[in-house]
Amino acid sequence: MVQRILASLGLPEAELSLLLVDDRQIRELNHRFLGRDKPTNVLAFSMREGEFSSLHPNLLGDLVISIETAKRQSKQSGLNEMEMLTLLLIHGTLHLLGYEHEGTKKEAREMAAKQKDLFQMIKAGMVE
Repeated sequence: MVQRILASLGLPEAELSLLLVDDRQIRELNHRFLGRDKPTNVLAFSMREGEFSSLHPNLLGDLVISIETAKRQSKQSGLNEMEMLTLLLIHGTLHLLGYEHEGTKKEAREMAAKQKDLFQMIKAGMVE
């Protein structure tokens, strides 16, 4: 699924690491690195920022997804668990590429539109 997302973004050679965790683990990471003492659905740690950003041009960074939160959100959203995981993979990957939804409204709209387009494209491919 990650390879399909990266290919859809025009980045077939890009790499990222993916860690699937429970709510306790993602809460610890969220608190440690972002100062937020609560579980979240996905954390993205970009390698395209900071002093080592030029280390490897195809290395995007690390994604951490809470499977527990994804399951809860899938029930709330009407998506099945695989669709929710796909949505979180897309969301996190966009963060690794610099998209942001907590900044300006324009940035949030751009990220939401890109996320929706990618999700529809990937979802259509899941049915085939």
